[in-house]
Amino acid sequence: MPVTGPDFISLQVRDIERSAHFYEQHLGLSRRPGPPHAVVFDTQPVPVAVRERVAGFDLDGTPDPSGGVAVWMLDSDARERYEAFVAAGIHIAAEPVEGPFGFTFAFVDPDGYRITLHDRG
Repeated sequence: MPVTGPDFISLQVRDIERSAHFYEQHLGLSRRPGPPHAVVFDTQPVPVAVRERVAGFDLDGTPDPSGGVAVWMLDSDARERYEAFVAAGIHIAAEPVEGPFGFTFAFVDPDGYRITLHDRG
């Protein structure tokens, strides 16, 4: 049987509660049950989590923890979210463009992860 695609995404963070609060407050994500070392969000079709760092991963010594991995999230309110992020002073990594995935922009979370939001799947 072949692999069917992503099943779970987790971001290693410095402070789980700070990061979880960021995603709850600014993206409207809701928690679902998960392990004690992580906060798992009820995202569909793939759950996303923030978790304790894995031993040996130096988050502070990594200038861009996203590296070559791109995390995109579908957001039907991407335009409104962009305006709210600007008003909240959240770092915008890529200004909005209208492209094949609709209104698209990228922001940086508290741990330096670059996340792209778009409004067309």
